[in-house]
Amino acid sequence: MKHNRRRSTTRHRRGADWRLRYDRPSLLFLLFALAPVGCDSFDGDAEPVWTLVWSDEFDGPAGQLPSAANWTFDIGTDWGNNQLEYDTDRPENVSLDGDGNLAITAREESYIGSAYTSGRIKTQGLFEQTYGRFEARIRLPTGQGIWPAFWMLGNDIDTVGWPECGEIDIMEYRGQEPTMVLGTVHGPGYSGGGGVGGRYALTGDRFDTGFHEFAIEWTEGGIVWFVDGQRYYSVDQGDVNGRWAFDHPFFILLNVAVGGGFVGPPNESTTFPQTMLVDWVRVYGSN
Repeated sequence: MKHNRRRSTTRHRRGADWRLRYDRPSLLFLLFALAPVGCDSFDGDAEPVWTLVWSDEFDGPAGQLPSAANWTFDIGTDWGNNQLEYDTDRPENVSLDGDGNLAITAREESYIGSAYTSGRIKTQGLFEQTYGRFEARIRLPTGQGIWPAFWMLGNDIDTVGWPECGEIDIMEYRGQEPTMVLGTVHGPGYSGGGGVGGRYALTGDRFDTGFHEFAIEWTEGGIVWFVDGQRYYSVDQGDVNGRWAFDHPFFILLNVAVGGGFVGPPNESTTFPQTMLVDWVRVYGSN
């Protein structure tokens, strides 16, 4: 979600051209729509044995900020995708709910020149890992123009920029399509509308009505995506049109954007506040 057009007062310096910019949202959506549900091209030689190495269970009193040992805040607006929210470090936007969840809440309010506020947190400089199983249990928000994500960026972002650092979208979601999530990689030669990804659609259910588990298993040979334990998409070096950018440490991000080319702006049907609840985030390494 980054580009050199960002306006930000962030406390944590990041390189320009951070994340994809959806200049052609209709083309991107078409690419995702054509990606088959259940596409499955990568098969590892053996199933890895996973060992928990890092987690946040988000236990604590309501209103408390997430652990400073695990998370830092991105503070600012736009991020290159024409997003409309101003991301803050206020508990009104990012805090524990007292029931074992992290709540990232998008609000309709005037704040430092923006019409909306929300939150965006990351483990950059605190926890970064190469390969492993990365998973989270999340209940998603809903509504036209609401854009939550659970994703990762290469830790060399500040030196090489985006998309050279690589990006892994473990879960990305358009609030106006509450039955579908997307999993995607971006790298040099396959970024923005050229990102390589697949989709997962629920039948008879919605992602905003209950919690679901989103995960990837990332090894030297490729990346596999899961929803609720069901493998639905995979990618390896032969699937990308450029350099494979996924053999170095990455950090984790959680955010809820408002507006942007991928989802469009909110409309009269969109209600606020909208909250993404995260029960836990867990990372495993292989033996």
